[in-house]
Amino acid sequence: MPFRLLSRRARFLATAVAVSLIGAPLTSFADEAALPAPGAYLAAGVALSEFAFVPAAQYLDAALLADPTNPALLDRAIFANIGLGDIDKAAGMADRLLAAGGRSQAANLALVARAAKSDDFESILATKADAGSVAMLDDLVKAWALVGLGRMSDATAAFDKIATTNGLEAFGLYHKALALASAGDFEGADKILSADGKGGVALSRRGVIAQIQILSQLERNDEAIALIDQKFAPGSDVEVDDLRRRLAAGEPIPYDVARNATEGIAEVFFSLAVAVNGQTEDAFTLLHSRTAVYLRPDYIDAILLTAGLLQGLNQDDLAAVAFAEVPADSPQFYIAEIGRANTTYASGDKEGGLNILRNLAKTHGQILAVQIALGDGLRREGQFAEAKLAYDAAIAMVTEPGPEHWVLYFSRGVSEERSGDFAAAEVDLREALKLDPKNPQVLNYLGYSLVDRGVKLDEALGMIQLAVAGQPDSGEILDSLAWAYYRLGRYQDALGPQEQASLMEPIEPVVTDHLGDVYWAVGRKREAQFQWRRALSFNPDEADAVRIRAKLEKGLDVVLQEEGAPPLHASDAASE
Repeated sequence: MPFRLLSRRARFLATAVAVSLIGAPLTSFADEAALPAPGAYLAAGVALSEFAFVPAAQYLDAALLADPTNPALLDRAIFANIGLGDIDKAAGMADRLLAAGGRSQAANLALVARAAKSDDFESILATKADAGSVAMLDDLVKAWALVGLGRMSDATAAFDKIATTNGLEAFGLYHKALALASAGDFEGADKILSADGKGGVALSRRGVIAQIQILSQLERNDEAIALIDQKFAPGSDVEVDDLRRRLAAGEPIPYDVARNATEGIAEVFFSLAVAVNGQTEDAFTLLHSRTAVYLRPDYIDAILLTAGLLQGLNQDDLAAVAFAEVPADSPQFYIAEIGRANTTYASGDKEGGLNILRNLAKTHGQILAVQIALGDGLRREGQFAEAKLAYDAAIAMVTEPGPEHWVLYFSRGVSEERSGDFAAAEVDLREALKLDPKNPQVLNYLGYSLVDRGVKLDEALGMIQLAVAGQPDSGEILDSLAWAYYRLGRYQDALGPQEQASLMEPIEPVVTDHLGDVYWAVGRKREAQFQWRRALSFNPDEADAVRIRAKLEKGLDVVLQEEGAPPLHASDAASE
């Protein structure tokens, strides 16, 4: 992404246009009786409200057969087709919309993209901004159009004007640097990018990569390596690690962030998409990332952003297609495959998702994130023994564990505990606590595991109390606290947190079952039976269900006796 932060003013402008752009396709006709093909129109409206772009586009095509020049239908269809990534079709519909006297921001976006794709930069300069458009977007696109026409003096003046606009300084400077680099002025580009903190631009990953490439083009590989060492931890970014290796070998790194005006305009759309990502509707961000990919099909960062946005919009099939566009020889292929595995899993093909990760581990198993993703996927599906092997491989890659690695030991500990090897699990969970001593998740899991086994109860209670202090609004942790009190025979102390946990986790079978046990222990036996029946209605694990049925039939005291467990402490119980 080009920038870490978006100014308040720029964020406000982008959010304002998001509201106008997304709201426009979903507005209704003033006269519903005049609707063409009302069934198709209404179905399209439902599909668009759910960002289901495929059926929305199909329904709108059907509606447009009855009224091919209807501006409202065309506007919706443009929106849907950009969401699908079919910019050419959207631009054709934009032509029809303009011919019918209509205008919209989505139509302008499609037309500008088509013009940039065909190097028709004069058309871009002649384009009038639609009401509500982001000035930054229009101005940057036109500045790059000037680059495309060979008018570099005018272009740099345009970038300079943007760079003097409050809140947009970083955008103007960054794109000016890229434009200079595209024209071969690497010295000028480096002067801008290396001025971080001195009136220049604060770069994040993509901007730093641009500067690395520019330094290498200036035959300053040592400085490029120093920049990598300053900005990236070793092993944190596979693509950057590869760049460092190539630089150290003396290889000149080509400049390819924005080699021409069309790629520069793609960078503009990506810049805006990244800047507003998470600040406004995902659908608005998607329109711009889709446009970036249309202009530059090999734009891996934009492809990954597009796929992630589609995931966020619950369009898993489209997301999987987008992830699959990343070629196998890309350094970021493993990221795309992890994403594709997640979308495959989310679409219902759980084993298919796991198989993608297994295959990825065979080809990219030396990457830490791959082993973690495989372990997490297997653990999610209850395949704990295989998950442990993946976490073994991940931990073996970490030469000096730091606080950020607590999750590796925690995840392996969970896998070991669920596999029945609590001795190994306790070692890993305590190692996770050494790395992050106040982590509520680790404190709770280890504390509850000790409580559930009836060992080291005082220490376990202390851990869980620390977890509650760190995350007081967690029903899961409050359940652990109550259960620790229960196992210690402090039933009245257990009652309050157990009831609170039940309110926070109203349909969790284990929490509801625990509430029944606590009620029974304090003598509230009818309420206990009611809670056990509720727990059964929440589809507990079969072993838990069998035990709950036994409690309903015989009572908790008899079940504990049959299990050989210690009886309840009568001194803390009341009779009903």
